[in-house]
Amino acid sequence: MHRYRFLLFRPLQLLPVLLGISIITFAMVRAIPGDPARILLGVRSTPEALARIRAQFGLDEPLWVQYGYFLRNLLQGELGKSIVYRVDTLKLINSRLEPTLWLVLGSVLLAVILTVPLASLAARQRGRAADQLIRLFTTAGLGFPAFWLGIMMIIIFSVVLGWFPVSGYGSDFADQLHHMVLPCLTVALALAAVLIRNLRASLLMEMSSDYVVAARARGQRENRIFWRHVLPNSLVPTLNLLAVNIGWLIGSTVVIESVFAIPGLGQLLVKAIFSRDYMVVQGVVMVFALATVAVNLLADVLTVALDPRVKL
Repeated sequence: MHRYRFLLFRPLQLLPVLLGISIITFAMVRAIPGDPARILLGVRSTPEALARIRAQFGLDEPLWVQYGYFLRNLLQGELGKSIVYRVDTLKLINSRLEPTLWLVLGSVLLAVILTVPLASLAARQRGRAADQLIRLFTTAGLGFPAFWLGIMMIIIFSVVLGWFPVSGYGSDFADQLHHMVLPCLTVALALAAVLIRNLRASLLMEMSSDYVVAARARGQRENRIFWRHVLPNSLVPTLNLLAVNIGWLIGSTVVIESVFAIPGLGQLLVKAIFSRDYMVVQGVVMVFALATVAVNLLADVLTVALDPRVKL
């Protein structure tokens, strides 16, 4: 019964978070210096043309009225009309969503593929050469900025070796997969560095637990103890850490898409900020916020499902 109540009320608890994000986003966007109408029309614009553009997009209204329009559009499932592109913001976001989904999901998949075996090897070889090398890798991954790592990837694997394209997204599925390898690997290396350290610490703590000592005393094989008991019990903290880092991961797409010239939401957000396209900036940020909240909700549900000790 408690679990059903958790699944029912947990999403409702996240609504104030989204409301707060909408207020902060609206305020920060309006704080960006510059007039969208003047940027759109250029330096030779007339006062009459500027007034007409401001009235068309509601920019001449008080801020509280503009926020009311923004909130009303959100409740209706709309995000307004782009000032620069002159199209519905939601349609514009949908047209740029696929590359960003590729980048986020591919990065998470590669990070998990790197994290589980490397953290397991480091924990089981504690203090030995393999553990030291893996810890050195995680330290380097935490120290290198994502944009620098992306540029190094382009220089080594694209320019020097010629294995992958320098930039772009590709035309068909195979071409898109080829284009997305380096961007996904760039984000995954930084994310895996955090996850490996966390999972290694959790594995070491579980390996010294009483139930592991008792299993060894009963003569169970070390591999069976590790893969059947130690690893599953250690994954819950790492899962929560991954959910917490989803916000960072989504934020990284803004930088990585600019480095690799990927036509996704991150690149759209950067262009919208420079052009003062308020509707697009608000829309993209709200999509990112909704995705982050949804992933954290999913992580809470999975944590409850995986670990019955978790109190609701």
